[in-house]
Amino acid sequence: MHIAEGMLPPLHCAAWFAASAPFVIHGASAVIRTSRENPENKLLLAAAGAFTLVLSALKLPSVTGSSSHPTGTGLGAVLFGPPVMAFLGTLVLVFQAVLLAHGGLTTLGANAFSMAIVGPWVGYGTYRALRALRSPAWLQVGCALALANLATYAVTSAQLAIAYPDPATGFGGALAKFGALFAVTQVPLALAEGVLGVLVFGFLTRAARPGLVRLGVLPEAAHV
Repeated sequence: MHIAEGMLPPLHCAAWFAASAPFVIHGASAVIRTSRENPENKLLLAAAGAFTLVLSALKLPSVTGSSSHPTGTGLGAVLFGPPVMAFLGTLVLVFQAVLLAHGGLTTLGANAFSMAIVGPWVGYGTYRALRALRSPAWLQVGCALALANLATYAVTSAQLAIAYPDPATGFGGALAKFGALFAVTQVPLALAEGVLGVLVFGFLTRAARPGLVRLGVLPEAAHV
């Protein structure tokens, strides 16, 4: 899922940095504002960041020789909104690139755009849509995490297809190939992440209910 160091041409790296930077800067402002307005939510912020860090560091081999992993950004998007996760997700990516050699610094903008920006927005949009339909909370959270994961891999596939179009079929052919490369392992991983997210959210509703109520995630008498 993370695009490795040196995998993208320099101009592509610069373009993805430019596309991601406004979201990350806005996200940093959102984190500061959230921490100042509700200092008691700092533990939930830390939990959201830790969840993303741990899940996205799990590199699992793909049958095609690549690797796949959960992303973990959907849960933070449900709790705090996509801007916060743009910043937290990028911090996670920096940590992984520097200390775990997972991803890269030159490809940080591209990886942030897919995992820390698009993924959380898709997850949050899914969550809000299902909430508007008054679906059960477990379904809202599970679908949000699963689709945030799938959206991340879809964008990564598109980024690689832009950089390496198929000689015969161009971008479309390359997108199909890169999508197939990840899909075999990513679809079950996304479903598993959705289930895990439901379990973690259920724990949070018991251990941190006041914080979730303050964030508007739970009404006063909500039950999962």
